[in-house]
Amino acid sequence: MNFSLYKQMMRTNMKGIMSYGVGSAFYILLILGIYPSIAGNAEDIEKMIKSMPEGFLNAFGFENGLGNLEDFMSGEYYGLIFIVILSIFSVMLSTKLLAKLVDQGSMAYILSAPTTRGKVAFTQAAVLTTGLLIIMAVTTAAGLAGYHLMLGGDYDFNVSRFLVLNLLGFLLFFAVGGISFLFSAISNDEKRALGLSGGITFLFFSFDLLGKLSEKTEWMRSLSVFSLFRPGDIVNGSADIAQVSLVLAAVGFAAFALSILIFKKRDLPL
Repeated sequence: MNFSLYKQMMRTNMKGIMSYGVGSAFYILLILGIYPSIAGNAEDIEKMIKSMPEGFLNAFGFENGLGNLEDFMSGEYYGLIFIVILSIFSVMLSTKLLAKLVDQGSMAYILSAPTTRGKVAFTQAAVLTTGLLIIMAVTTAAGLAGYHLMLGGDYDFNVSRFLVLNLLGFLLFFAVGGISFLFSAISNDEKRALGLSGGITFLFFSFDLLGKLSEKTEWMRSLSVFSLFRPGDIVNGSADIAQVSLVLAAVGFAAFALSILIFKKRDLPL
């Protein structure tokens, strides 16, 4: 890894990374802030939820209802808003770290220094991964601090499952980020890379969403990496944490490794 390039890229992108981190923290604090009013009307809300179609509840993460704080957070935040925020971040930053530099000619300047393409690609992958870690750390810290400061321990909260939820969230976007980084590595044009990585991420999301709606379309979930991240199952303890973690980590490592290999071998525009 090129540490000088890593430090420069982290300085360049830190403001954007923290913006996503603060945005994620804001939403999770908002969810915690409204939970007491939801818990106070839990029976009425549960009746309303049970009257909705099962496919709708599955699609938006409310299959567990609102039995406790973890169920509420998994449905209201981790089931949709979290996915959207981290998907945008992964697609945008992965494109910026490789394809945009090639498109603008800045990559030629970077490669003129005493370094190799492999080190440059590995360094940029490390920047993307670090960014994801920072966002997840901020999100996790906000959730734990918000629970203690805003709710004061008045509601049951399984901290270990919340931590696992965020760990698997990181691994999901380690995989999504790796796939987006792969499209950035094969593209000379920023818009093409953005379109390809954004398109495949949206397609994965759509397959997962449509697959939740009914048994007839459930097969579509097998086509999406997002199907491995099931917040409702994680917080109720029914998810196979070890298997999901290994699959997501394997997808991420494979995608990043292939990206670095392709970037080392392919022709770059002068």
